[in-house]
This record gives sequence, C-alpha cells and structure tokens, in this order.
Amino acid sequence: MKHLHALGLGAVTALGMTALSMLPAAAAWEPTKPVEFIVPAGTGGGADQMARTLQGIIAKHDLMSTQLVVINKSGGAGGEGFLDVKSNKGNPHKIVITLSNLFTTPLATGIPFNWKDLTPVAMLALDEFVLWVNAQEPYKTAQEYEAAIKAAPDNTFKMGGTGSKQEDQIITVAIEKALGKKMTYIPYKGGGEVAVQLVGGHINSSVNNPIEAVSQWRGDKVRPLCVFDSKPLPYTDKILGDLSWSSVPTCKSAGLDVEYLMLRGIFMPPGVTQEQVAYFVDLFKKVRETPEWKQLMKDGAFNQTFMAGDEFKAWLDQSEKTHKDLMQAAGFIAGN
Repeated sequence: MKHLHALGLGAVTALGMTALSMLPAAAAWEPTKPVEFIVPAGTGGGADQMARTLQGIIAKHDLMSTQLVVINKSGGAGGEGFLDVKSNKGNPHKIVITLSNLFTTPLATGIPFNWKDLTPVAMLALDEFVLWVNAQEPYKTAQEYEAAIKAAPDNTFKMGGTGSKQEDQIITVAIEKALGKKMTYIPYKGGGEVAVQLVGGHINSSVNNPIEAVSQWRGDKVRPLCVFDSKPLPYTDKILGDLSWSSVPTCKSAGLDVEYLMLRGIFMPPGVTQEQVAYFVDLFKKVRETPEWKQLMKDGAFNQTFMAGDEFKAWLDQSEKTHKDLMQAAGFIAGN
C-alpha cells in the first residue's frame, strides 16, 4: 500500500506540474508610471546633457513603456538630488545620474548621505576633463599657458568650474600645486555656464568635460590645451579643421602631472528589488547599442567603460577612497 500511495502522490505531483507549466510565465518587472530621472546638477552641464540624450534615445527607440522625465535638482552641490532619491526607499520609478559629486558633496558639506545609501545600477561611462582657453588667447599649448601662470603674480589667472569643492576645483588645486602658483577659482552652476563664461572672456581657462565645450570648439570659440588622462583620446573624427580629440595631448606630457576621470553612472533608491535593478541594467545596455549613444560617446570623447553588479560596487569603493584622499589634500573636507 505504501508503494501504491507513493505512486499516487507522484502522479498527482506530475499532473500538478504539467498544469503549472501550461500557465503563462510571470512577466518581468517594468515601470507602470513615468520614471523621474534626477540630475543632481544644473542644466547644460555634462550630466544634464547625458540625461537628456538618454531620455531622447529611450523615447525614439521605444525602449520603455512609460516616459522618462528629467528633473534637475542641483541645490547644495547636488545634495538636494541625492537626498531626494535616498528618501524614496523602495521606489523603482526614480533613478539618478551621478557624477563625482556622489563622493565630493557629502565630504565637502557633511550632509547625511553616502553612495551606499542608494542602489547602484550601472556605470554608463567615464568622463574626461580638458584644460580649455578662449580661442582668442595667445596660448597655443598647455606649456605656454603654464609659463604665463608661473610668470604672473598669484591669483592673476581665473579658472572657471562647476561648483565649489567639487571635481573642477579639485583639479584646479592640483594644477596650482603642480605649478607652484595660485589661481582665482570662480564657481558656476554647470558646465554649460562655464563654457559661456570662457567664450565671453570672463575667465581665462576652464577644466570642462569635452561634451560641455565641444560645440564652442567646433565654432572656434575655445581651444583645448590638454586632457587629464594617462593617454590621448582615441577619437579621430575631425572637429575643427584637421583637429580631433586624438589631437589633444595629455596634460602629463605637457608637464602637468594631473589625471582625473569622472563617473557617469545610474543609481536607484534604497530598498528596490534585484528584478527592478535588472530592468534598468538591461535598458541601458540597449541604449548603448543605439547610433545616437555611439555618437554621444564620440562627440563627448568618453571612456566607454561599462560596469554593473559587484564589479561596479568594488569600483565605487575604490573611487570613494580616492576622492577622500584628494579632498583631504585640498583641504575641502567639512569640519577639517
């Protein structure tokens, strides 16, 4: 009887499994309402441009069933945006694009925020920094500009950048240390405004991202002197005359031993599910295959590194340590 009972139970189980297999598979998670895309920076800068390009690509190629709505929250050096996402625990309809203020803002201001308060989704790319001057200036090379700064009294030359105690000013302090001279640093709300101020001659130089000044370079209004990377950029498409991004030498080769790359990544609020994170990882992988994204990468001379999961978290841990060291050296940490 035990044997017959076991057979009977097995038959019932098999029937049950067969019935279950005939049911439709549960649909993977996807947004059910518009997704807020927070930009913790001003309009016109690199993060804002990338967010709006992503918004356009996703809409054009119908990659989401709902809208992606870009919202700028730049208050408190981006702290307003980060705190907004942090406070929306478990909300999968809100994402944020991050730059280095993910690390610098809490260190500089002491606001109650750390990248671990959010859910990492993916690194979309790493952004470069370029030393720019107005095209009307006499400096054709970084060496000529460095020589002029060294020959003048401290604070003669004005460097414009996005925000205070953030990546642009960190790079400026590194330049000052390399040259043994002080510059006057002038903060603006975003890279777009910085480019306008440089074209207008209100500052002598800037350390804008490529995407933030490429249109002004095409118009022969600004001139790139060097890039803060360990090697020249690989992009050979002509931008102005015979010049391309690959024509721009490294700052290190010009005597400025300064290197810096900036994160362009996506995060979600705390408490979201792995399935919800996976949806956005997959979404941005699809975005990266579009011609519009590939054009943005060329125009902005991006380092196209992509990361997600544990690899991305390990990178974030290391980058946080690096920024803490840089901020400490510059004297930018709150309370110090």
